[in-house]
Amino acid sequence: MQKSLLIDLDGVLRIGSKPAEDISQFLKFLDDNSIPACILSNSSLKYSKQIYEFFQSHSIKLTIPIITSIDAAYIYIKDNYKRVAVFTSENVIELFSEFLDYENPEAVLVGDIGDKWNYKLMQTIFEYVQNGAELIAAHKNKFWEKSNLGILLDAGPFIHGIEYATDKNATLIGKPSELYFQSALEKINKPKTSDFIMLGDDLDSDMRGAKNLGAETILILSGKTKLPIPDYYKNSVDYITKNLTEVLEVLKNNI
Repeated sequence: MQKSLLIDLDGVLRIGSKPAEDISQFLKFLDDNSIPACILSNSSLKYSKQIYEFFQSHSIKLTIPIITSIDAAYIYIKDNYKRVAVFTSENVIELFSEFLDYENPEAVLVGDIGDKWNYKLMQTIFEYVQNGAELIAAHKNKFWEKSNLGILLDAGPFIHGIEYATDKNATLIGKPSELYFQSALEKINKPKTSDFIMLGDDLDSDMRGAKNLGAETILILSGKTKLPIPDYYKNSVDYITKNLTEVLEVLKNNI
């Protein structure tokens, strides 16, 4: 049976604010070989429609389905809650307009808010959770990379702080959540337990998360991860590549 390919977005297909240099060749290979593939993004800065628009603006026709942590969070909230406090990028808050409630929320969704983290905000989220609201994490990434600023703290460290203070665990929506990988497989009409290959640049959410589900993994060095790979992660990485052209050589022999 042909394996499915799950592809991380940032650091793989999108480098900073531009598409990866060899993306057209990569996408053509997937199309020509009818490889079932889905793009996954832990970023909560945009939802899938906005990502399609990004590639269209660069004259790249993207036919692969996309599921972001925000898309998955919306589905989860719609299925479970009516009142939610949302702390994420202004770009995506509109998606949750029907649920917004900062007076008496049933749940709190936390995602990317960049440098807006401060004591007052942490205290607000802490109080919501202490009063019974479920803490929902779009993702728990430790850090991310921005081309002109280098590596920056992501939402994960702040979410862990709320968990520590409240003695409550957040419901994780994005990678490495098993449900997120399964949602991506379902989006391309594959069984939740089917074999897949994960292509990504994050050692925690991409490599280790997928390896825990028995997947093959391809680490690409065009994003946040640089050599050498810490010993702790070596068993989670099957292949190491520099760019999408090298990824193609791996796929030709393994998919």
